[in-house]
Amino acid sequence: MTIVPQNGARLIGIASGKGGVGKTVLAIGLAQALARAGRRVLLADGDLGLANVDVQLGLSIRHDLMAVLADQVPLRDAVVAREEGFEVLPGRSGSGGLAALDPGWIDRFLALLRGGPYDDVVLDIGAGLDPTPRRLSAGCDTLLVVATDEPTSLTDAYAVLKLHARDAPGADARVVVNLATDAAQGARTHGALDRACRGFLGRGVALAGVVRRDAKVRDAIRHQAALLTRHPGCNAARDLESLAGGLLGVRAAA
Repeated sequence: MTIVPQNGARLIGIASGKGGVGKTVLAIGLAQALARAGRRVLLADGDLGLANVDVQLGLSIRHDLMAVLADQVPLRDAVVAREEGFEVLPGRSGSGGLAALDPGWIDRFLALLRGGPYDDVVLDIGAGLDPTPRRLSAGCDTLLVVATDEPTSLTDAYAVLKLHARDAPGADARVVVNLATDAAQGARTHGALDRACRGFLGRGVALAGVVRRDAKVRDAIRHQAALLTRHPGCNAARDLESLAGGLLGVRAAA
């Protein structure tokens, strides 16, 4: 299962081995941070079957990605423009058929995303190790694997990295440590994953960033608001902007 990304928008996949690690919140925050940096950004909900980006942002939607894939509407008619400067392609919840899409449909989905009028597409990929999230991950230019310091999260994140190395040899995969107490704990969590990858896969994994645990995140979720809008100066918001800067090659301020 090797997919070679083509020219077009850069696809940044957000993946995890298990749920509950804050993957969707991170995807929304990264999309907003990239938009604030002047990028044309689409946030695509690729959690096929359990989509919830629209819920977290309080969106009222008319069309979703299935309507696009079924040629019922063009991509431009399905996306929802946000006042924060990025656009959202909603997914569809509660459809087991979406979670088991034919590989050809998945490749078509990726091609549609890459061919849109965007600089970056942030793709929120469903948690787990099933064929659909694996194929979506393999089609991304950069895969960010979200992990916390919980042992089960570390184990599952390693499994994602192991399969991704098999599906897309040499691809750009990095770790984002979420819900960290502080930067030092985030570095230790990354270190554990890096050592496992070096020992068993023969190559390490880069740290894309550390996002600290922040009570303001839960408040933003409750109010169905983007974090960088509701609490722009909180620790997690600053960490997300640093993560976006790293992806853009911008050095964070001291």
